[in-house]
Amino acid sequence: MSYTSKDEAAKEAYLHFHKNIRPIFDDKGAWLPGENAHNDDVDAFRHAYTSGVFTQEFTEGIANILGHFNEIKGQLKDQPDSEKNMDLWNNKVGREYGKKTTSKQELAELLQKALENDELIITDDQEKDSRKYIDEGITDEKVIDPNKPITVIKESDTGRNLLFLNMLNGEIMTNDVFVNKINAGDYPGYHIARVDSIATPVSNADGSKDNNLG
Repeated sequence: MSYTSKDEAAKEAYLHFHKNIRPIFDDKGAWLPGENAHNDDVDAFRHAYTSGVFTQEFTEGIANILGHFNEIKGQLKDQPDSEKNMDLWNNKVGREYGKKTTSKQELAELLQKALENDELIITDDQEKDSRKYIDEGITDEKVIDPNKPITVIKESDTGRNLLFLNMLNGEIMTNDVFVNKINAGDYPGYHIARVDSIATPVSNADGSKDNNLG
């Protein structure tokens, strides 16, 4: 089971930017002077591209949760609200283009045009760009049950759960990894059942349908 990690998506975004928008690396792969991909057009493109890739590979909702999780981590490190606004805005643009595309190349090309058309926010200085991200109601308190923080982000064609996301820490797990962690006692809200002779994570019954694995 393969999927694009956040780090892989970032590398892909930087490479496209370097090759098609402007050089950001020297011939040894180091950042050019003045380039650091923080609160600038490179940063904006990376956020949008990563969010778009997650939308393609998972769903718009999962991409939204992953984006908000990243900003929650930033807030714990005293991230300014203006920077959070910029990142969430660009994540949303990425999701919109992720829904319209089926390949990473097409996504990157459309986001390059979006950058050229001023659709992305490329500064955290709100005196220069006052556009505001409108919260869509995706917050950690709303979507995460601390006793059952796992959601399914990828299924097989037959409906078997393949990839699981821990919405508390952002960890993505295969079925085997999740099974091993349940057996180790890391996730007491779940147990293992045998489905078609395969060890399968199952939510403990608690009367709620909102936190089941499906």
